[in-house]
Amino acid sequence: MTPQRQILEQQQHQQLQMQRVRNSGFLSFNESPVKDENDEMSRSALAAFRSKEEEIERRKTEVKEKVQSQLGRVEEASKRLAEILDELEALTDPMRKEVGIVRKKIDIVNRELKPLGLSCQKKEREYREVLEAFNEKSKEKAQLVAKLMELVGESEKLRMKKLEELSQNIESLR
Repeated sequence: MTPQRQILEQQQHQQLQMQRVRNSGFLSFNESPVKDENDEMSRSALAAFRSKEEEIERRKTEVKEKVQSQLGRVEEASKRLAEILDELEALTDPMRKEVGIVRKKIDIVNRELKPLGLSCQKKEREYREVLEAFNEKSKEKAQLVAKLMELVGESEKLRMKKLEELSQNIESLR
């Protein structure tokens, strides 16, 4: 069985267990033996779910550590290969000194680019959050303005009605 198929079956099994857990809350008081069974099934389903979640997190951490380890080795290997290439070019290339200087500058720029990229991502994330907050406040303002207009309209109607009544009272006094 392929790993993808195993994962799919595990997910389906977990969904079935979670459905049983959800359904167990809808039993009536007359079904107490079934409720005990369902409570036990709920507990076992929750325990299985938690253990699966922990296993997933553990595997995720392992994979992340392996990737970081591989990246470290790749960077070291890249540096070693660059040094070997420099030595090879020094043997055949009359412009090796200039090439070496340019490569060192590229390495320096690469090191400077990494934190700048991270900073850029952070600023973009902050921008999106602030923009979202701005849009929410703009919507809230629009709703409040609409409410204000409605209240002002009602107030004007009531005042006009009162003025008409007063005007009729004055007319009736004549």
